[in-house]
Amino acid sequence: MNSMDTIVALATPSGAGAIAVIRVSGKDAITLANSVFTSIHGKDLTQQKSHTIHLGHIMDGKKTLDEVLLSVFKGPNSYTGENVIEISCHGSPYIQQQIIQLFLRKGCRMADAGEFTLRAFLNGKLDLSQAEAVADLISSENEASHQIAMQQMRGGFSNEIKMLRDELLNFASLIELELDFAEEDVEFADRSQFKALLNRIQEVLKRLIDSFAVGNVIKNGIPVAIVGEPNVGKSTLLNSLLNEERAIVSDIAGTTRDAIEDEMNIGGIGFRFIDTAGIRETKDVVENIGIKKTFEKITQAQVVLFLHSAEEFKKSEIDLKSLQTEVGKIATKHPDKPLVILVNKIDILSEKERESLKQLLTNVDGTTFQMISAKTGEGVEALKNQLLHFVNTGALRNNETIVTNTRHYDALLKALEEVQKVQFGLENGISGDLLAIDIRQALYHFGEITGEITSDDLLGNIFANFCIGK
Repeated sequence: MNSMDTIVALATPSGAGAIAVIRVSGKDAITLANSVFTSIHGKDLTQQKSHTIHLGHIMDGKKTLDEVLLSVFKGPNSYTGENVIEISCHGSPYIQQQIIQLFLRKGCRMADAGEFTLRAFLNGKLDLSQAEAVADLISSENEASHQIAMQQMRGGFSNEIKMLRDELLNFASLIELELDFAEEDVEFADRSQFKALLNRIQEVLKRLIDSFAVGNVIKNGIPVAIVGEPNVGKSTLLNSLLNEERAIVSDIAGTTRDAIEDEMNIGGIGFRFIDTAGIRETKDVVENIGIKKTFEKITQAQVVLFLHSAEEFKKSEIDLKSLQTEVGKIATKHPDKPLVILVNKIDILSEKERESLKQLLTNVDGTTFQMISAKTGEGVEALKNQLLHFVNTGALRNNETIVTNTRHYDALLKALEEVQKVQFGLENGISGDLLAIDIRQALYHFGEITGEITSDDLLGNIFANFCIGK
């Protein structure tokens, strides 16, 4: 990549729209724009102040391509740290392509994916974790993921890492200084203060590492498997949750033969619901494949909703022993997975029968039961609240740093491992030169997160996931 040339790209989604924004960045961006832009007031763009907007026409020789608003941003006070031009033109795909091709003929190059943000990083406008947050912000689909991305883009996460790194670097310098005076047997680094710092660093690292479990599900959505025997109302529940006819509903057992998935937002958190094939003994080959997939989806899910029908209670007595046996099979295989037993179709019960059922379920220990009617929607809101309860959003509410990036998570784990080695060495009287090696490794992993230590391959992998024009 040549960071000295001038790049151009469409910054808004491709296709027709009211307006489109074309972005140009590089040393010659303003000069090139001035050669194709005719201001209605005869302004020379090279003489205009930064952060100003100008009305005029983009001209290809004597041919007018469009009337546009052109924004001027002069480096280093721009997104990329370079001279930047943004052209707001009409959203015709033809106009967009004509303007971009005009700039290409004038000497620009088409920007690579994420190249504008990459230049912002290289020019010190963003650190690497903030740059990655830009992509997360663009792809955020719910309030929670948006909040996390905004907090990271503002530097909340990188500031924590930088503070820890700076303090550790200070002690590392003192340890290194001791090595220069090894023959004099002096200590520049206060060992008690160093131990306190290592304990504090470990506490912060562990908190950030633990937050990844929450951050990952918030970023990617929380998969919820809806399972149970055939005809207990799994597809009806999916339709009720989504408020649309997403799954086929019929009285014929085994109607759902493959997993059906859809997403919805509850309280700012994304949930991905999976309607599965009914679990039963069957000789139907296709249905058996669907049942096998059901157990696969249970493994992949973060939460399991096990449906049972109130019709069993209506017929005689609901067989709690049998129900708990079925539920126990799932709970035993997945002990850490939240499991809710839903007794569905309570709309067919009388008030007296409902009270009896409620009393019956209350006497069962160790299992979360909930009564609903997927058909009428009764109890569905309470179910949504129960699902939110499973998500630890305390850190989100308290505006604490939440890690959502796998690369950051991996670097934090490695940094923690090295810090623990330093602490072990300190407690066991290991020499300063060996301590210095482990400290350097911890500093290296901290630097990986913020981008103080990078490689071309790392940058290539990160920015390849960006959209063109950002």
